[in-house]
Amino acid sequence: MILKDQITNIFVQVDDFCKEFDSQIKQMKLQTLGDHKKRRNRKSVMSDSEIITIMIGFHLGAHKTFKH
Repeated sequence: MILKDQITNIFVQVDDFCKEFDSQIKQMKLQTLGDHKKRRNRKSVMSDSEIITIMIGFHLGAHKTFKH
């Protein structure tokens, strides 16, 4: 069973990774996209780090479906 402090630790590590990854992606987009077309960039309700943490917790847990 995953403890609450383990989930918090996983979330912090994933959040740090996502912040660094997002900055690298934005930097690459600026370098490669020379055109100034408008692109959709809608923010989601949950952050990427929250979604990834839920998926990691699911895979580390004993449940086989999200219903349980």
